[in-house]
Amino acid sequence: MHFSLKLINWYNLHQRDFPWRKTKNPYFIWLSEIILQQTRTFQGLPYYLAFIKKYPTVFDLAKADETNILKIWQGLGYYSRARNLHFSAKFIVHELKGKFPANYTELLQLKGVGDYTASAIASICYDEKTAVVDGNVYRVLARYFGIETIINSTKGVKEFKLLAQELLPKSNFGLYNQAIMDFGAIVCTPKKPKCDVCIFKDSCVALQKNKVLKLPIKITTLKIKKRYFNYLILIDKANKIILNKRTGKDIWQNLYEFPLLETKIEIDKNRILKKAIYQKLISKKNVTNLQLFNEKIIIHKLSHQHIYTKFWIVNLDVNLVKSIPFNEIENYPVSTLVHNFSNIFKNFY
Repeated sequence: MHFSLKLINWYNLHQRDFPWRKTKNPYFIWLSEIILQQTRTFQGLPYYLAFIKKYPTVFDLAKADETNILKIWQGLGYYSRARNLHFSAKFIVHELKGKFPANYTELLQLKGVGDYTASAIASICYDEKTAVVDGNVYRVLARYFGIETIINSTKGVKEFKLLAQELLPKSNFGLYNQAIMDFGAIVCTPKKPKCDVCIFKDSCVALQKNKVLKLPIKITTLKIKKRYFNYLILIDKANKIILNKRTGKDIWQNLYEFPLLETKIEIDKNRILKKAIYQKLISKKNVTNLQLFNEKIIIHKLSHQHIYTKFWIVNLDVNLVKSIPFNEIENYPVSTLVHNFSNIFKNFY
């Protein structure tokens, strides 16, 4: 039986039940695909449900406040996805007069939509003959055909896309694309593939050559950057605190956080006191106490950088301007790092 037909037959028996599988509404499919970029399916599911409840149409999303969007997105990471989602929703409403892009080429106009996402939406919603190639697809194809081309090389991207396109069935393109992605997620998994129950176990090159765990081949040259964050939790006379909005092209753009002192190395209390930024923050504010909350430095790991964090409690004998009660942090979008600290600190506050 042909490769694609075997996958579709398998999918008809084993497909996972998700709400976006029950619709061909391009807005819902687009929303699910953006959420599931770099996110596990079951982790993304509650976020998808929250978004379609809060913003049931692209018009609702377009007119939403970005802060509210980021708050719903909180915890998913890669926040540029949420900002791109909002930007594209406004583009669809204002530039395309509310008409959702109806093919692969038009979908590429949307910010944050590349080949994979455009192919997924176009094939699922419009049955366009275009193959998806994501991590699952790379893995299935590399193992089944024994391909050792580096998947994140220019040659590899072209080779796998061409192969994926050639393997498409004569119809049901969206169904097939979902089948191969599910197969990679359920059977042909990265570390513990279920080769014993695999429908391709008699024809898989990687299995025959004992190379299953060696494929696909990806070269990682990413260097992890170390950053040192010292958050200052300024607590005024009325037991209120300060939150600042992060601006600029950096991590957590437009999310909120405590006043931040970033340094090149880990520093102690004496170094904190000498820092000009600290002195500017507490100038004429009558500090009654400065204390490190976490004795052990917290390491928050992102894909491209590690944040070494200390939270400093600074008690002040004045009332701060534009301060808020600590429990109102829950109304603001914050990073997981700040959220986790807030959940712990509120028990001591």
